[in-house]
Amino acid sequence: MNDITKSTPAFDQSFIAAQNARLADDLARDYEHLGAVLRRRGIDIETITSAVGKFGVAAPSWAAGSGGTRFARFPMAGEPRHIFDKMDDCAVVNRLAGATPAVSLHFPWDETEDPHALRAYAASRGLGFDAVNSNTFQDHPGNARHPLSYKYGSLTHTDPAVRAQAVAHNVRCIELGEALGSKALTVWIGDGANFPGQQHFGKAFERYIESVQAVYAKLPAGWQLFLEHKMYEPAFYATVIQDWGSSLLAAQAVGKNCKCLVDLGHHAPNVNIEMIVSRLIYADKLAGFHFNDSKYGDDDLDAGVIDPYRLFLIFNELVDAERNQGAGFNPAYMLDQSHNVTDPIESLMTSAAEVQRAYAQAMLVDREALAAYQTNNDPLMASQTLKQAFVTDVQPILATARLRKAAAIDPVAVYRASGYRAAVARLRPAKPSGGGGIV
Repeated sequence: MNDITKSTPAFDQSFIAAQNARLADDLARDYEHLGAVLRRRGIDIETITSAVGKFGVAAPSWAAGSGGTRFARFPMAGEPRHIFDKMDDCAVVNRLAGATPAVSLHFPWDETEDPHALRAYAASRGLGFDAVNSNTFQDHPGNARHPLSYKYGSLTHTDPAVRAQAVAHNVRCIELGEALGSKALTVWIGDGANFPGQQHFGKAFERYIESVQAVYAKLPAGWQLFLEHKMYEPAFYATVIQDWGSSLLAAQAVGKNCKCLVDLGHHAPNVNIEMIVSRLIYADKLAGFHFNDSKYGDDDLDAGVIDPYRLFLIFNELVDAERNQGAGFNPAYMLDQSHNVTDPIESLMTSAAEVQRAYAQAMLVDREALAAYQTNNDPLMASQTLKQAFVTDVQPILATARLRKAAAIDPVAVYRASGYRAAVARLRPAKPSGGGGIV
């Protein structure tokens, strides 16, 4: 196994420092100016920068390679061949962007016979592990642990043997996650129906609850179980866990440490996601997020590229809860994207920055003024209070937070200058692919 960290400048501190040196003076002036602007608003820029520096979002292992559509996938040179290559690429993302200290794995895609060796490998690259994810939404030919098909469902299948296989897989994911140092399991299933009458809605939901309860019973102390909903796809007529309401009902039925994960693309069109976030916070059932963006549905685009204001409004709710609940409020933040036409490393770095941007902007909201406008029924000024925070250019804060962590002021520029993609392309030739599938 080649140690790519020793052969490309992407991991070389002196190279990164030299790239930063060209931008440092301008950044210092921009930061000083922004600090003065914020002081006039009663905001200490250092408080915001410190919080941004501590904020992290997990990188998804599956996003280190090219994504695709239901019709085709177009591979690129240098894609990871295995989980250790994925760790190398995720390490580049964190090394340059300074915002993704943990990786979220997906089993059996990322399964390894020696999770302890993988944990040590990741640690040597400055990475830990966030929630692990189970895959029972597709068949796994040749995998002895999955001899039965999930074509007609997994945790809700009418055949008890298939349900038992899906439960066993989720339990194995917990065991692997525990060895890796993870503290949560995310469960998303594609179970549902494509035709009216195909499935008994009530019985399918009951089977889901029963199966998830069996998985929940195997959680180690200190672990959480995240339930992820999705409106449609691959089931287009009805999905068993189709929205936050079904997810909340299930989480409440399963147990205290079972909570609801929100993927920003998994909702009906025009749904008010920030209100859903508020409701789940109220119910103490917000697990966390899969951040991405969309134009039409579950597009899995880079975070913030379509609707950055929506991302900001979501963080407005999160920062409000953080202020009210303190250290006890600790959602899991993860990216979940499909990179069809971009370099995955570049997309992950920019998405991490966009999530940090929304967080920083939300911390700039004048909470006292906003509360007064809400109490006095002044909708225009309440909206303008949010807009003032949103239109503030917090780029100097993000860049300064990266610089203080010895990451890159301009991550994409440093990445391109490092030649990392060309280096890994020589080690990992592109594999031909004519198949479909988003991953």
